[in-house]
Amino acid sequence: MTLKDEFEQCAEDIKRVKTRPTDKELGDLYGLYKQASFGDINFDRPGFIELTAKAKWDAWNLRKGMSEEDAMNAYISVAKKVIEKYGM
Repeated sequence: MTLKDEFEQCAEDIKRVKTRPTDKELGDLYGLYKQASFGDINFDRPGFIELTAKAKWDAWNLRKGMSEEDAMNAYISVAKKVIEKYGM
């Protein structure tokens, strides 16, 4: 299985966890997924009333400069821990 295949499989598996992960875990997963899929964030931070959008922007922006491969590996690691913790 290639790294890309494993990444995509984990992205599908994470959708089926039995319990909602914590906000921190969701932020980590979101930021790493976006960095692996799209690279560095390329738009301004949302306004102060858009709390969810700001949290997502911050999570992605934390990974700025991370390579696609490193982001995929980190995503896979976090996803496996979340799946093990909450089950599918």
